[in-house]
Amino acid sequence: MDETKSNDSNSQISMEKTVNIAVVPGVGYSHLVPILQFSKLLVHLHPYIHVTCLIPTLGSPQSSSKTFLQTLPSNIKYTFLQPIHPQDLLPQGTTLEAQHQLTITHSLPFIHQALKSLTLRTPLVALVVDCFAVEALDFAKEFNILSYMYYPAAATSLSLSFYLPKLDEETSCEYRDLPEPIKIPGCIPFHGRDIYAPAQDRSIQAYKLILQLVKRFRIGDGVIVNSFLEIEKGPIEALAEEGSDNPPVYPVGPIIQTVTSSGDDANGLECLTWLDKQQPCSVLYVSFGSGGTLSQEQIVELAFGLESSNHKFLWVVRAPSSSSSSAAYFSTSAQNDVDLSQFLPPGFMERTKEQGMVIPSWAPQIQILSHKSIGGFLSHCGWNSILESVMHGVPLITWPLFAEQRMNAVLLSEGLKVGIRPRVNENGIVERLEVAELIKCLMEGEEGGKMCNRMKKLKENAINALKENGSSTKTLSQLALKWRNLMQEI
Repeated sequence: MDETKSNDSNSQISMEKTVNIAVVPGVGYSHLVPILQFSKLLVHLHPYIHVTCLIPTLGSPQSSSKTFLQTLPSNIKYTFLQPIHPQDLLPQGTTLEAQHQLTITHSLPFIHQALKSLTLRTPLVALVVDCFAVEALDFAKEFNILSYMYYPAAATSLSLSFYLPKLDEETSCEYRDLPEPIKIPGCIPFHGRDIYAPAQDRSIQAYKLILQLVKRFRIGDGVIVNSFLEIEKGPIEALAEEGSDNPPVYPVGPIIQTVTSSGDDANGLECLTWLDKQQPCSVLYVSFGSGGTLSQEQIVELAFGLESSNHKFLWVVRAPSSSSSSAAYFSTSAQNDVDLSQFLPPGFMERTKEQGMVIPSWAPQIQILSHKSIGGFLSHCGWNSILESVMHGVPLITWPLFAEQRMNAVLLSEGLKVGIRPRVNENGIVERLEVAELIKCLMEGEEGGKMCNRMKKLKENAINALKENGSSTKTLSQLALKWRNLMQEI
C-alpha cells in the first residue's frame, strides 16, 4: 500500500508541467551572482521551475563569472549575449553606473532576439530582470508574459528609487546641500550626501540615466528584493502600503552564496589555515569587495591604523587607485602577482607578521566570515557583503565607497546599530588614529559588545526568514504558485 502511494506521488511529480522563466542580470559579477543565487533558491524549493539566463556583457566575460556559472544546477541554463565593447560607450570617462546602463541599452536587440527564440521553443511564464536591465521589461508585453524586477540591494535604496522623481521635482539644489535630512516613507532619514552616488551630481549623464531608469521601476508586475522583513521592516511595510502606486514588493532574502570560490585558491587556503590558529572572535576581517579600491594615502593610513590597534587582522589588499574608489569594478586582470610592498608602508609586513595577514586582491569571504576566529568586518558596505555578515553574525566597521553603500552604512550604524562608521577628514581620508579607535571600539569596547549582541539577534531573524515557514520562503512560494497556476492555464 505504501509502495502504491509512493508510485502515485512520483507519477504526480512527473506529470507536473515545467514552468519556464527567463532572467536578465545586470553587468558584471556582482549583478550576475545575485539574480542567479535567487534563481538557484527558486528552483531548489520549486524544482518544476526552469530558468534561462540571458547575460549581457561589457567586453569579455569575467573569469569569476564563468567560474560561478559552472556551479548552476541542470534546470538553470545560460547564454552570453553578444558583448558590448567599452569603446562603444561614449563619452570616455563614463561613470560606473552609466556604464551599467549603457551596456544594457546597447544589448536590448540581443535580449529581444534571445527572448523571441526562447518563446518559439517553450512557453515562458515570466521575465525577471536586474534593476539595471529594467528596459528589457518592455518586451514582456510583446511576448505576453509577467514581468518582474529583481533588486539585489536593500529595500531602503529601492524606496529612494521610487521616491527620487518626486525629490527631483521638489529640489533645486544638489541633494548634498540640503540643510535637512531626506525623509522617505518607512526609512531612517538620510543626509543628501549619503544617498547613492549617481545622484550626487544632478548635471551629469549618470544622474539623468538613473532618473530615467527609476521611473521605469513601476512598470512591471512586481519587484523581488533581496532583503527580509526583520532587517528592513519600515521600508518593506511602507512599500506595501495600500494607496501607494508601487508594484507589489516581494522580499525573498537574505540570499547569499554558500561558498566563495576563485581561480586562486592558494591564498584562500593559506588564510583559512592562519585563522585556525587564532583565538575565537579575535580577528578583524578587512575587505572592500570585488570592486573597491582605495587611494595610496588611504591605504597607508589604514595600514598604520591596523598596526597601532594591536588587534589581529586579515586584510585583503588591492593596488591603489587615484581615479575612482570603484576602479577595479570592471577589471578582469588578477592582482595576485602585485608586489604589496610597493604601496604598503615600509616595514609594515615585517612588523605585523605576528599580528596580521595581508593577501592580494581576493579571499574566500564566506569561509572567512563563518570562521570562529572572526570578530568583526571592516567592509565597503556592498549589500551582498552586508547580508553575508548578517548571516554569520559578524558586526561591522562601515566604510562605504561608491554606489548605494553610504545609504547601507547609515542603515547599519544609525538604524540597526550593528555597525560603526568612521569619520573622514576634510580631504576625505579616514586617519590612522580614527581607524585604531574604531577597531578597539568594535573588538573590545562595551559598544562593540552591544553591536555583537544585536547582530546575533539579526542573524537569528535572517535564518528564520529562510526556514520552511519563514517570511521570505512564504513570499517566494507565493510567486512560484502564481507562475505555476498561470502555466496550468496555457
